[in-house]
Amino acid sequence: MSGKQAVAAAGAGQRTSLAQQLGQVARCVQSVQAGRSLTDVLPTVPSHLRPGVQALTFHALRHLGTTSALVGALTEQAPPPLTHALLCSALALLAPKAQATSDDSAPVYDAFTVVDQAVDAARAQPATARQAGMVNACLRRYLREAEPLHTQVEADWAARYNHPAWWVKRVRRDHPQHWQAILAASQHSAPLVLRVNVTHTTRDAYLARLSDDGLSAQAVGLVGVVLTQPVPVEGLPGYAEGWFSVQDTAAQCAAPLVLDGLNAPTDRPLRVLDACAAPGGKTAHLLEHAHALGVSVDVLALEVDARRSARITENLQRLRLNGTASVKVADAAQPAAWWDGLPFDAVLLDAPCSASGIVRRHPDVRWLRRESDVPALVETQRRILDALWPTLAPAGRLVYCTCSVFKAEGQAQVDSFLSRHTNALACTAPGHLLPGARSDAGGLPDNPSGEHDGFFYAVLEKVA
Repeated sequence: MSGKQAVAAAGAGQRTSLAQQLGQVARCVQSVQAGRSLTDVLPTVPSHLRPGVQALTFHALRHLGTTSALVGALTEQAPPPLTHALLCSALALLAPKAQATSDDSAPVYDAFTVVDQAVDAARAQPATARQAGMVNACLRRYLREAEPLHTQVEADWAARYNHPAWWVKRVRRDHPQHWQAILAASQHSAPLVLRVNVTHTTRDAYLARLSDDGLSAQAVGLVGVVLTQPVPVEGLPGYAEGWFSVQDTAAQCAAPLVLDGLNAPTDRPLRVLDACAAPGGKTAHLLEHAHALGVSVDVLALEVDARRSARITENLQRLRLNGTASVKVADAAQPAAWWDGLPFDAVLLDAPCSASGIVRRHPDVRWLRRESDVPALVETQRRILDALWPTLAPAGRLVYCTCSVFKAEGQAQVDSFLSRHTNALACTAPGHLLPGARSDAGGLPDNPSGEHDGFFYAVLEKVA
């Protein structure tokens, strides 16, 4: 569902206003600025407002660097947090650059409406009511002085690129040829991509069903389907029956990298470990892809968080794959607590990471991460890699991946691992996939994936 459709749907059955939505958007933005994930905040928004609020919040977060700098230029002292968030949310709808770099994910309002409704939103909440006059004055001054104000803040990297300055510097250093394209990709919403469950249907059959329902879609990757226009997932045909999962094209590379060409024993199923498995998308894909290959597998899915582990089971149940994988709450970095001593033929490690490659789907991530998080995550990845390597059988395969564009979490991590383990051999793999780009080259020539999230893949073989 596009932002315009979302805002229209928000009022279905209940009258709503931009002021009501801006009040909720400001609360969401302020929560993110206070360090709270949008995934936790959005469910607290009244259901009839949620689609529109989500669209507006995503838009506000994609331009928070610029609007925060503008608020600083428009005010002599920092406004209270909720008022600051309200000003940023309104300015994101007024700023010409924000509108020019936005896609269909956010609606467009005339300037008078934005100012009027932002002031109403301020008056409607006790925490901001006393600043309603200041909100009005700031927004009206912005309309009069927009050009010089933007010139004033443009020297600030966060204002120019709408990412923290440390983030911009790291991307620029890691990808000197593509850093601006990576940052620009984060300013646009990602397409809705599905992975067809081949244990129930075929991709061609599902594309035909979508067409029958008046939904435009096209094939992508091996079993992927990308919809021309995003729609509510639960309303798609076959959702309850488990005909598909929502999974970005880059993430759909994992299961083929693990299983394709792997020598299968003749006397038992392949033993496969999916470490850090929640919410279970890759676990399910391993089972589905094994079915397509005609290979028998025993999959163990690990997740250290009990709540997130429950989502693995729920997803497998919806996909009618329950009972085909073992799900265990355990820390992948502590094999002594969960490993039975029998080596795995393959290990998939989708390691905890900065999520810097999926910012277009989760625009709050860039504002939640701190520069100090990256070395801490790198250390966690190193510990898990070193702990899992002994569980892999000789001639076995370990696929390491992260949804990150930072090289410290990708190629540099793998280079460090290879320097510590002389019995590890790096095989052909996609490496760093950049968001919004195509991965027709780089290890998967038979699997062009079109546009995708930022990801990293390495394939390591244990030398016998």
